[in-house]
Amino acid sequence: MIVRRYSDIKAQAVEMDGAKDVAKRVLVSEADGAPNFIMRQFIVEPGGYTPYHTHNWEHEIYVLSGRGRVLKHGGFSGIESGSVVFVAPNEEHGFENTGDEPLIFLCSIPK
Repeated sequence: MIVRRYSDIKAQAVEMDGAKDVAKRVLVSEADGAPNFIMRQFIVEPGGYTPYHTHNWEHEIYVLSGRGRVLKHGGFSGIESGSVVFVAPNEEHGFENTGDEPLIFLCSIPK
């Protein structure tokens, strides 16, 4: 078992083309012995966003704090603290902070 504080893990800038003011922490991964999932924390600063993109894997997202919107095929959906988002494999998506404080969410993906 591993127990640690998220703040002990250094946030790294997201280097994806088209991303603006986004950082992430890898909280749990294969390096920790997790055989099935990777848990990440994303921090999207006010005015920041990820580009519209797809992956071959699903995402399960829980918004911890802040306010924003998730870009999806056909429009947007508002998200805020307590929102849960499921992104299916190969579904186009992106995230944007529309608030005045960081948008922080947990995102779990298959390994």
